[in-house]
Amino acid sequence: MRHLLKKLLPSFAVALAVAGLPLPMAARAQTYPIDCAILLCLSGGWPASVPCARARAEFIRRITPWPVEPPLQIWRCPMGVSYETAPAPSSAERIFEAFFQNNNTGPRQSFPARDAADPIEAAWRTPEAPDDLVRADRALRLVQDRADIDISGPEFNFVRSIRVFDVRYARQHESGRDGDCNRSATVVLGTYGIQGDFAWQRSSIAALPADHVGLERWGQNCPGIYHRSVFVDWRDYEGNYGFEQVNY
Repeated sequence: MRHLLKKLLPSFAVALAVAGLPLPMAARAQTYPIDCAILLCLSGGWPASVPCARARAEFIRRITPWPVEPPLQIWRCPMGVSYETAPAPSSAERIFEAFFQNNNTGPRQSFPARDAADPIEAAWRTPEAPDDLVRADRALRLVQDRADIDISGPEFNFVRSIRVFDVRYARQHESGRDGDCNRSATVVLGTYGIQGDFAWQRSSIAALPADHVGLERWGQNCPGIYHRSVFVDWRDYEGNYGFEQVNY
C-alpha cells in the first residue's frame, strides 16, 4: 500500500474530471464531495490536474479569514461506501471507493452536527472578547466529527500531519519614556486527532514553523511589528513537506 495512493491518483483525477463516463465497474463517477478530492490530492502531494487544483484552492480558502475553518473536513467524505461483499483489506483503499456513488441511491455524504452558530466562529466572537480575541480562561478545544471509517493506521498519517497556526494578533512596539518594549500575541494551533477529528489549542510565536514569514524580528531589540496570518503545513503520503501562508 505504500505507493498505491501515488500510483493510482492520476487515473482517479481523470475519473473525477470526466465524471459520468462509463467505468469498468458497476458504479459510475458522480459529483464528488470536495473533501474526498482534498484527501486524495493531499496524500499524493497535490499532483497537477484540474480536480487537484480545485481541491487545493478550497483547502487554502478555508484558512483564509474569516472564519478560519479546518482545511480538510474528512467527516464530509463518505469513505464507508463499499461495493464489495467483503471489506477492503486496507482502509486506504476506501478513499477511492468514496468517489463512486450508486446512481439509484444518490450521493451519500455525512455532515457533522452543528449548533445554530458556527462553533469555531463562536469561540472567537464572544461578548467578553472584544476585537475577536479570546479570554485566557476560554477553552479552545472544539472537536468536530471524524472519519466514518478507522483511519488510525500509518497510511493516514498525512491527515494527522496537518497543522493550522492562526496568528490572530502579534504586536511589538516601544512605549514609555524609558523605551520599554511591549509585546502581545494570540496564537492558536489546529490539529487532527487519530480519527481525523479537528481541535484548537493555544500556541505561541515560538512554536511557529521555520517557514513562517513576518515575525523573524520578534524579540530582537524592539522593532515595530504588527502581524496577523494563518499558516498551514502538512506532509503527504510519502512524507514530503508542504505549507501555505495567508496574511491579513
